[in-house]
Amino acid sequence: IAAIYKKNKLDISKIVIGDHITDYGQLLLSYLKDRAYGLNSLAPKLLMIKEEAKTEYEKLLPIRSYSCPQPMNKQKGNKRAKSYFTCMINMLIETEINSIPCNYDPKNLLIFTDQNKPFYVLSRRVDGAFPTIIDPISIWEIKEYYNTTTFCSRVADGIYETLLDGLEINEMQKVSNRKIFHYLFIDDFNTWWNMGKSYLCRIFDLIHMGLVDEVIFGREIFKDIPRITKRWEEEYVIRNQ
Repeated sequence: IAAIYKKNKLDISKIVIGDHITDYGQLLLSYLKDRAYGLNSLAPKLLMIKEEAKTEYEKLLPIRSYSCPQPMNKQKGNKRAKSYFTCMINMLIETEINSIPCNYDPKNLLIFTDQNKPFYVLSRRVDGAFPTIIDPISIWEIKEYYNTTTFCSRVADGIYETLLDGLEINEMQKVSNRKIFHYLFIDDFNTWWNMGKSYLCRIFDLIHMGLVDEVIFGREIFKDIPRITKRWEEEYVIRNQ
């Protein structure tokens, strides 16, 4: 780290003084080690390839009758198929929230109100909102990239979109003193692990910057969606008492 600082003619005194690593330098090293451990030990085990996602999707299909959207991907030819990860997220959420409303495919921007008047609108559409796009309790983005052969700018843009959403949500929460649960779901082993490790680092940083509540990797949806939806339901009951 000191060598890179020196190469770019940056002041290293905050991290190293002589042969001594400062407290801030120790904190920086600890964070980088924790990030490396978290990503190396978890991401390869949790991220799925398309065939695995398809298998898991087909396991869910016969469990119950679903009314939530099960969209197709935007690819063509023999790559055209269900958006397996998105479909499973929708199906799992529907199973957990029972008859509570949920917008699985918002077509409009999120609106937050104060005294029954709109006072804040987010800049982007999101992939899901619970229960509605007006004063949502929870919102989420889904980044699944099965069949992707290169780490294109569209994938990188997904990180910055989540960053923007997080900044706006934090600003809105300060003004309104309300909590909005903000999630990012990602999957595809090849895209995120083989080609996009540097962006996994950015995702790890987003969590610690407080710009997203949780990032849920691949297989984690099966244990984490039942857990997080309980929090949504509790908040829903409180708001509707």
